[in-house]
Amino acid sequence: MLMKTDPSTKIFDLLQFGEYGDVNPSVCDSATFTFMQAKTMMDTFQGEAEGCFLYSRHWNPSNKYLADALAAMENTESAWVTASGMAAITCSILQICNSGDHIVCSLTIYGGTFTFLFNYVKKFNIDVTFVDITNLDLVKKAIRSNTKMIYTETVTNPLLQISDIPALAKIADDNRIKLVVDNTFTPMIVAPYQLGAHVVVYSMTKFINGKNDCVAGAICASKEFIDSLCDVNAGTAMLLGPALDPLRSSSILKNLHTLHIRMKQHSKNAMYLAEKFKEHGVKINYPGLPENKGHKILKEMMNPDFGFGGLMAIDMDNAVQAAKLMEMMEKSGVGYLAVSLGYFKTLFSNSGKSTSSEVPEDIQREMGLSEGLIRFSVGLDHDIENTWQKIKSCLDQM
Repeated sequence: MLMKTDPSTKIFDLLQFGEYGDVNPSVCDSATFTFMQAKTMMDTFQGEAEGCFLYSRHWNPSNKYLADALAAMENTESAWVTASGMAAITCSILQICNSGDHIVCSLTIYGGTFTFLFNYVKKFNIDVTFVDITNLDLVKKAIRSNTKMIYTETVTNPLLQISDIPALAKIADDNRIKLVVDNTFTPMIVAPYQLGAHVVVYSMTKFINGKNDCVAGAICASKEFIDSLCDVNAGTAMLLGPALDPLRSSSILKNLHTLHIRMKQHSKNAMYLAEKFKEHGVKINYPGLPENKGHKILKEMMNPDFGFGGLMAIDMDNAVQAAKLMEMMEKSGVGYLAVSLGYFKTLFSNSGKSTSSEVPEDIQREMGLSEGLIRFSVGLDHDIENTWQKIKSCLDQM
């Protein structure tokens, strides 16, 4: 089940020059585009004119350069970029599902996505069943005659459960429904589309951009699906208008070319810290550890060149202890007490009180989310042993 192609190679093979031979594609800051013939404009409105741009809410060259690079990375036919990861998620879901439809979803997912599916889609009469995505029998039993989608994350947030994408894809195919996978935690490491997923979504705010200086998202899928998203009459992405600013597209595209290097270092540092936490007797959850429940499945799906990822979690038993440790680590220079992930500095937060706080407490308990869980997004530290010594000093003072 390993990826057949190196995603970094495919990105580098995609040569895109500016119109004056610039090594970086030029930034297009036009909101609208001219046509020399009226018929071409009409054809573009109907989606029948290749290579033409109409209006930047639909497409612009800068966004298309980035989308093409992402499609190359994921080995999809096409891609579309959005103004946020949530825009990518919500547009994909609403493009697939209509009133009266049903979704099977992982119980453990990003808090914003959970809230959208738990609360918001009710106004559209869309029903959602949340299940333990690692229990394939439960997934199968949850599917109904009106089910249109299975939704999950490759590595779930924040419990780091591993979704068996090939097995879930088979269930989806057998029932003629879509498998949508959020791959934000594991770009380069896992390629869900190559493993059978139908739609792959990203928050590019995280690892793909890597600098926490912008908010952006992406949808990677077949040309048919992306075209349907952008359709001027019925496309969710076109009509809801979550267009990404072209200047940000240009910036993200440049950062994308270092993603393969960054993912290796994130993974290397995370593995080092996970082993140290384990030796120190701290409750550690990291998919790279052989005893981790999802280790075997992730190892079967992943590209081994890029490691097991930069996300890990430790359990301090309660929120008071978690807060105390995080405050000490920030003061000691370990990193920042902040939400988000994929930054070059280490970030840590108490998930139950932050990015998963939208999830009701009884459901947090049902999914096994400890109130003392601290999620780490491990940074690009060169001297990771020095980082560990700072963490160890904080732990020893607890």
